[in-house]
Amino acid sequence: MLRKTLPRYCKYRDQLCCFNDDIQGTAAVSVGTLIAACLNKGQKLSQQNIAFLGAGSAGCGIAEHIIRQMQREGLTEEQARSQVFMVDRYGLLTDGMTELQKFQEPLVQKESAVASWNKSKKLGLAQVVKQAKITVLFGVSGQKGLFTQEVIESLCVNTEHPIVLPLSNPTSRVEATPQEVTNWSKGKAIVATGSPFPNTTFNGQSFEVSQCNNSYIFPGIGLGVLAARATGISDNMLMAASQALADISMEYEKAPGAILPPIKFIREISEKIAYAVALQAAQDKLALPITAENLQRRLKANFWLPEYRNYRRTSF
Repeated sequence: MLRKTLPRYCKYRDQLCCFNDDIQGTAAVSVGTLIAACLNKGQKLSQQNIAFLGAGSAGCGIAEHIIRQMQREGLTEEQARSQVFMVDRYGLLTDGMTELQKFQEPLVQKESAVASWNKSKKLGLAQVVKQAKITVLFGVSGQKGLFTQEVIESLCVNTEHPIVLPLSNPTSRVEATPQEVTNWSKGKAIVATGSPFPNTTFNGQSFEVSQCNNSYIFPGIGLGVLAARATGISDNMLMAASQALADISMEYEKAPGAILPPIKFIREISEKIAYAVALQAAQDKLALPITAENLQRRLKANFWLPEYRNYRRTSF
């Protein structure tokens, strides 16, 4: 049964083989990127305290995907939810607030859990980062400049290598530029963005900025569904895509600062993600069991490769 609190994008999941790339695809690539970033610093996602600036459907979709991954790593649902903090223009979402959206309600913090915090009337991002010992910061607010120097410096007090993902598009609305984050963290932050940005520099060293883009995810999910002949797309299949992206990211040699492999390897990346998604579809009984050999054959058969005709100029 589907949870009654799930957002509107889940309305037809039991009727059609579909997924919402803007929400679920973004969640899958964000969590894959986050897992890879945690692996880069020798930690698990479940060890992180995570704050979101922006509590719309995209941010809440990512947060729910993170909670599922934390549970896969051994936390209870209650423990996982206690480590995720949603902040919007009214401050930290808590169970004492009224007029919350249905999809926000499962992500509130208990008032009793933050009662001992030093706080003003509204718990803003800077206070949440300090008092919740935040180590990962997501930006999905669509508002420029809300990741301030104070916020980034507080992150660095909480952990040696904070993970900062200002995902808002376009670049004019990013919560902080990668160069700002690099400067304020003295080159220690691990950064990925939603829009393309040039390399950052600090003390003469250059850092590549990975783009946390859905193009890393949706081709592999689609290919996996076709190859498995799946009848639906489950949360487990999306989680399999995230984990596959993270695992693949550790296989490639990357430039300093990069979290994800170069996009030029997208064919290989998509095929590996598709393989994981197809196997998960069978495990979730959304597809018939299939051997590894037959699955590879179906992947090859369904993999689209562009073929261009040779043209020659003619005169009239």
